[in-house]
Amino acid sequence: MRPTAIFGAAGTAVTAALVAGLLAAPAADAGERVPGGAAEAKGVQIAAAKAAKKGIKWQDCPAAWGLEKPIQCGFVTVPVDYTKPNGRTIEIAVDRVRSTGKAGERQGALLYNPGGPGGSGMKFPRRVTTKNPLWTKTSKAYDFVGFDPRGVGHSAPISCTDPQKFVSAPKADPVPDSEADKRAQRKKAKEYADGCHERSGKLLPHLTTMNTARDVDVVRAALGEKKLNFLGVSYGTYLGAVYGTLFPGHVRRMVVDSVVNPAQDNIWYEANLEQDVAFEGRFKDWTKWVAKHDGTFHLGNTQAKVQKQWEKLRASAKKKPIGGVVGPAELISFFQDAAYYDSAWVPVAETWSKYLAGDEKALVEAAGPDLSDTVGNAAKENGNAVYTAVECADAKWPTSWKKWDRDNTRIHQQAPFMTWANAWMNLPCATWKSKQGTPLEVATHKGLPQTLIVQSTHDAATPYVGAVELHKRFKGSRLITEKGAGSHGVVGLVNPCINDRVDAYLVDGKLDAEDVTCAPHATPEPPKAAAAK
Repeated sequence: MRPTAIFGAAGTAVTAALVAGLLAAPAADAGERVPGGAAEAKGVQIAAAKAAKKGIKWQDCPAAWGLEKPIQCGFVTVPVDYTKPNGRTIEIAVDRVRSTGKAGERQGALLYNPGGPGGSGMKFPRRVTTKNPLWTKTSKAYDFVGFDPRGVGHSAPISCTDPQKFVSAPKADPVPDSEADKRAQRKKAKEYADGCHERSGKLLPHLTTMNTARDVDVVRAALGEKKLNFLGVSYGTYLGAVYGTLFPGHVRRMVVDSVVNPAQDNIWYEANLEQDVAFEGRFKDWTKWVAKHDGTFHLGNTQAKVQKQWEKLRASAKKKPIGGVVGPAELISFFQDAAYYDSAWVPVAETWSKYLAGDEKALVEAAGPDLSDTVGNAAKENGNAVYTAVECADAKWPTSWKKWDRDNTRIHQQAPFMTWANAWMNLPCATWKSKQGTPLEVATHKGLPQTLIVQSTHDAATPYVGAVELHKRFKGSRLITEKGAGSHGVVGLVNPCINDRVDAYLVDGKLDAEDVTCAPHATPEPPKAAAAK
């Protein structure tokens, strides 16, 4: 392994010219307002200057973090409030594994965000240590760098409620039967919002996507990189879009996969309503697939029959929670995995099939809480807290219950699978006590290079329209569409039409002259069917 070459890590002096290159802020065109605010832009420069001089003290990662050698960990100091760059600070946890290629092959750092908001990117370097074949070429060119965004994991983690209480089950059925049910859910949402304010109030106003993007730029400077390569999935695409808007001249290459619609009026209330409809469609895709494999799962040989089995299961669990802990809320959370990821199609169907055959243990273990896993439960609670805090802080949410009730009642009529569950999850934003901002106008500014956008047409969590919208806003970008597929997160799946183009872009900087449509990746198959083939 080559020696560490991070500025300041060993007391190395950084020349003024190099620091200037690392810190040069994207200048707005004449008469144009600085995106995100002039004071904040100046604050980033000051914080980045400090980070560039200090560098990152890379060390073996703590054993409890589960990151094996040669992955290294460190911290980058950032201001809580970028308008006060010399004020209160927090530390952002980062990790990396060095590029595997020869010295001449290295092209810099590739920073990753998996989404959320609330997701940790610290496992990203393990794509190299576990020898994931999809990333072999890219890992020769780049250091793989992950990080915990502010508020997440090891980066000043926030909390809104006791973790054991958060995972306790069974919870109330999200679909209300009466106005009393709605009042009870509204009360819980307000209590959750109040809990966030009580437990984490000092940081809440500053947990915004724009501030996380600013943190990313400070991390870039600490890494000693003049320009950053970025890979974002799901919410990570919105973080990338905001970063590209705020720091266009600091982007070298950017891949965004499964894209959040970045339109200002879509962040975040409308985005969640759009999700509800898309999840209904993807859940139907899965139930069709289950019916196709009725010989394996015995859940019904038509989509309608499988749907009836789902409704029967849901009603039964509402009347008497399975194992005393799995009610409709827990079922929705578990079955939602199948609507998110193709990789969950077989496991969810198998678990359901076992339950109908008389084995409820598998379903209880999969969908119920594990109160003995205190570390995992704390991580789940933290992830939900950051999700809530960022979405509530990014934008102003409706405060009228009549609007929430009217909109979700309407959407539920066409998308009953998860509409109300999603509504209650986001309702704390209606009574949020901390400052709520205005989303950034995502747009192309001087210096932004061509970006690569990847999206499947049936994605539930981030509907396809989001990719189209960002494609319009980022001039010169290229869109790869995986037609007929719907797994959330595309670049990590085996599809040579996509994989080869991602490699070509990241390794060689090559993009197609026009947008590309790819056939879907292989549909999952039950073990018996796969073995037969």
